[in-house]
Amino acid sequence: MKEEERNKKLKTARTIADYQFGRGAGETLFPDTDTVEFMLSKTRRIAQIKDNGTRIATLRSVDGLLTLSIEGAKRLHRFFEYPGIRVVMNEESSEFIKDGRTAFCKHLIDADPAIRAYDEVILVDEHDNLLATGKAMLSGEEMKKFGHGVAVKVRYGAS
Repeated sequence: MKEEERNKKLKTARTIADYQFGRGAGETLFPDTDTVEFMLSKTRRIAQIKDNGTRIATLRSVDGLLTLSIEGAKRLHRFFEYPGIRVVMNEESSEFIKDGRTAFCKHLIDADPAIRAYDEVILVDEHDNLLATGKAMLSGEEMKKFGHGVAVKVRYGAS
């Protein structure tokens, strides 16, 4: 890929990340290094973004937003201060969530009030240790109010 095309793809990926997660997320996820590479679809659109061969995020063709890998979640976890894009789960459910199992409202301790349904979120335990990344099924406020049901569909556990 030519340098000019790569820079254009990097700018696009950063813009999407900033829109989706908040200002600064783009540079955090995709640093300005030569190790960031783009896997393209047959139509030459961004499909996956890797850094040093490790997948950071995948661009969903359905809506043009990113899904995070564990490495991408780690980067955003370090960047955003609590409660930014976090869903806090109790100790009882932590091991199950780390293994990639679904996060339920009854095990939830706290959630970022800015989370909307279908947002990409990171799941943490009570000590802010990363457990997983996934898709919120409810808003942050709804997660806290509901005593049952699915809070987050986990994509990737941190174990």
